[in-house]
Amino acid sequence: MVNKIKLVDLNTQYNFLKKDIDRSIFNTIKRSDFINGVSVREFEYLFKKANHSNYFLTTNNGTDSLFIALKSLNLKAGDEVITTAHSWISTSSSVTLAGGRVVFCDTEENTFNIDASQIEKKITKKTKGLIIVHLYGQPCDMKEILTISKKYNLWIVEDCAQSHFAKYKDEHVGNFGSFGSFSFFPSKNLGAYGDGGGLVTNNKKLFNKALLLAKHGGFKKNQHLIEGMNSRMDGIQAAILNIKLKKINFFNKKRFKIANVYSNLLKNIGDISVPIIKKDRDHVFHLYVIKTKKRDKLKFYLKSKGIDTALHYPVALPFLRAYKYLGYSKKDFPVAYSNQKKILSLPIYPEMKIDQIEYVCKNIAGFFKKLA
Repeated sequence: MVNKIKLVDLNTQYNFLKKDIDRSIFNTIKRSDFINGVSVREFEYLFKKANHSNYFLTTNNGTDSLFIALKSLNLKAGDEVITTAHSWISTSSSVTLAGGRVVFCDTEENTFNIDASQIEKKITKKTKGLIIVHLYGQPCDMKEILTISKKYNLWIVEDCAQSHFAKYKDEHVGNFGSFGSFSFFPSKNLGAYGDGGGLVTNNKKLFNKALLLAKHGGFKKNQHLIEGMNSRMDGIQAAILNIKLKKINFFNKKRFKIANVYSNLLKNIGDISVPIIKKDRDHVFHLYVIKTKKRDKLKFYLKSKGIDTALHYPVALPFLRAYKYLGYSKKDFPVAYSNQKKILSLPIYPEMKIDQIEYVCKNIAGFFKKLA
């Protein structure tokens, strides 16, 4: 008997790690280690080491990380930044909030990532850089993107919020651009129990600029060299992440295995398109996203069977009301516009059992059988 299947089951993972997490939290409280303490310093060291990065700065959340990266790169009013049409709004809003102007680019049909072949068409004299998103856990086409960035002298910020420790040609994401931005929102592959974010970089000068911006504009208390902001991870979140970080490779491998089971069971059902993994890319499956023209009806049907699903994302960024002022139409982003009506995220988390996956797939098959 399969009970209701959640999109993400955070409680099951907590129970698996409960003893270690509870001890880590208790020790943090015992030390009054709440801000910039031992737990945070330990996490910063362990994460940069695990990601093979030279520097890592913790922040309050992933949105702050993107904003700090852009300000560290001296984004100015009127500067243009090209980014994907298919992502969460933090990717694009950080550009505007940092003073720049966002320029959207269409996406690949099957990976949902930015279409590198379309980027050059978007470049103008005002273009300063790119924010690329390794969406759903699959790295972008970094070879082509790096070629473009060098040709036009553009910096790159990698949005790695959904791709913790994913690899492109055996190199961890976050290390290709000037900065790699991470989120540790609870549902992420590496998730805290509240908000949390971070920035990796291999450039010491950029790291120091980001550190300055995140700490009220000063390296020492009461010595403010510039006007900065307050963006820091609290000790309890770091204490939790230190425990989860030890298991992240194990959890990512479990996600990959679950995705393979899904794909094998779903590949010949109805009009469903299962995720495609491009060459030289290690997908960590933060989300398992299928496509079908019957998306809305299938979503409703699965809900009636106790299966949670979600839409990541129901409206592509250029078509949000927030960007109405840019005057885009569906013809400007045909792939992103088409995909937004077909995508459906199925339940996936490392502790998901085979009978749960089979139950989801059985009901998807049953839905299409009823339509036949």
